[in-house]
Amino acid sequence: MLKKKLNIAIIGATGYTGLDLVFLLTKHPKAKICYLCATKNLGKEINYFDKRIKKRLPKITSIKKIEWSKLDLVFLSLPNGEAQKIIKKIYFRFKKITFIDLSADFRLTNKKLYENNYQIKHKAKNLINKSIYSISEIIKTKIRTKRIIANPGCYPTSIQIPLIPLIKKNLINSKNIIIDAKSGFSGAGKNLEKKFKHRNLYSSTYAYNINKHRHVAEIEQEIFKYTKKKIIFTFIPHLLPTFRGILSSIYVDLTKTSSVNKLRNELIKHYKNDKFVKILKLNSEIGSGNVINTNKCEISICKTKIKNKIVIFSAIDNLIKGASGQAIQNMNLIYGFSKSLGLK
Repeated sequence: MLKKKLNIAIIGATGYTGLDLVFLLTKHPKAKICYLCATKNLGKEINYFDKRIKKRLPKITSIKKIEWSKLDLVFLSLPNGEAQKIIKKIYFRFKKITFIDLSADFRLTNKKLYENNYQIKHKAKNLINKSIYSISEIIKTKIRTKRIIANPGCYPTSIQIPLIPLIKKNLINSKNIIIDAKSGFSGAGKNLEKKFKHRNLYSSTYAYNINKHRHVAEIEQEIFKYTKKKIIFTFIPHLLPTFRGILSSIYVDLTKTSSVNKLRNELIKHYKNDKFVKILKLNSEIGSGNVINTNKCEISICKTKIKNKIVIFSAIDNLIKGASGQAIQNMNLIYGFSKSLGLK
């Protein structure tokens, strides 16, 4: 395990995810925050944006002020399309730097699929094969071989954690899966009102991107990677009038030799060494309340009135387990720290 502290820059420090990342890293004994970067409010203290942050930290600065040679690790919490530009400039010049990207820029291995999904031309296509997508509980130690870590999307995190072990063991049918996922509005970022124009935005529930959500490709790619099965599913995301938290309701059919007990036992077995994944008792009621402001994922497997039709509930905090907390988990994996260091 690395003994010295890591010199870290956070680029995009003043967004919702960036602020959670800063706050959590101030509690991490191996993190030394050297730069906090943004495009606005240069020169301000970070606690101007988040009163939780008590530690004295560098003031907000432009990335032009970064001395890259001093850094070990860079977190990028930026709009899609921006991280790839920065990494392209720095990757070959400063070879000791590792990048953890919280945007979608390196999540998809197929460049054309990325460009179709996000309507952005990929400007670092030669670096895609040098990156690795990492849900911490699933990737294990392979992450250490790459310098660009693609942090997963929040919805896909809540979906893949329960589904991958069950599909891999052929305990659920890989066809006709229905995923009904609901998220707090922080998942849309601080430009929420520009993205969503529906009435009573902060006091209503809203279904969006019904035909094709950009996270569908990410879910398909990763589930196929680990299970070698192409799943057929419907994914409908909803925006809730609450700040943070995700509850994904995943409707599946049991295979002929499966049962609810087998599903639960397999998840317990698969995640027995992962303290952030908690499998509840069968048919437990569940909400996002227990996981808010934590790096936990809670899962409940429930019977329905229809024989062999099961609903799997998965709850996470979209800003932590779905973003900043997972990014720190990935940092811990890279450098051989305890999985939960800085996240208790």
